[in-house]
Amino acid sequence: MLGWFQALMPKEQRFFDLFAQHSKAVLAGAEALRCMLDGGDAVPRHFQTVMDREHDADDVTREVLIAVRRTFITPFDRGAIRNLITSMDNAIDQMQKTAKAIMLFDVRTFEPQMKEMADAVVKAALLVQEAIPLLRSITSEAGHLSDLTAQISAIEGRADELHDLGLRELFKSCSSGSNPMAFFIGNEIYDHLEKVVDRFDDVANELHGIVIEHV
Repeated sequence: MLGWFQALMPKEQRFFDLFAQHSKAVLAGAEALRCMLDGGDAVPRHFQTVMDREHDADDVTREVLIAVRRTFITPFDRGAIRNLITSMDNAIDQMQKTAKAIMLFDVRTFEPQMKEMADAVVKAALLVQEAIPLLRSITSEAGHLSDLTAQISAIEGRADELHDLGLRELFKSCSSGSNPMAFFIGNEIYDHLEKVVDRFDDVANELHGIVIEHV
């Protein structure tokens, strides 16, 4: 009886708008992080944008978590809503950590593989932004959503390869011992970038889980 009653009740639709707002902030943060890796003056110029978009995303996340507690009927499982917005927020949080590390170590030049990994971050953010609106029509868009999550996972796999290749090249260039700190700093940047892409893979897993629950 309760199931029939819930099916007839109007669901709170603003969750979809909030997810869309968050994905917009995530993409803007990803683009700003990529611009930082152009190096030189672009680093401090785009750093603040990453910080600002992370704060925007935090505001949306907070609103979603409050709405989950106060809304009688949600579009899908409350736990799934919390997990999805948290995974999205973790992605931009990790971008912030990456940007802070770059500023902390005063890095102004970046290896080709670092730039490619930052490109991967932007691609993943674009796919998330494309996927989020499809949740409104999850049954009919299940195939499309599954394809997008598979693409994000593939990007994560490629980023892992770039990480390993970049570290190998960095080690070779630093093996003479002329600049022992260069490898340490480069390793930190690679590690942060890899974690950003990993967080997007977490988002893909949450989206895929929602699809499985609704088809």
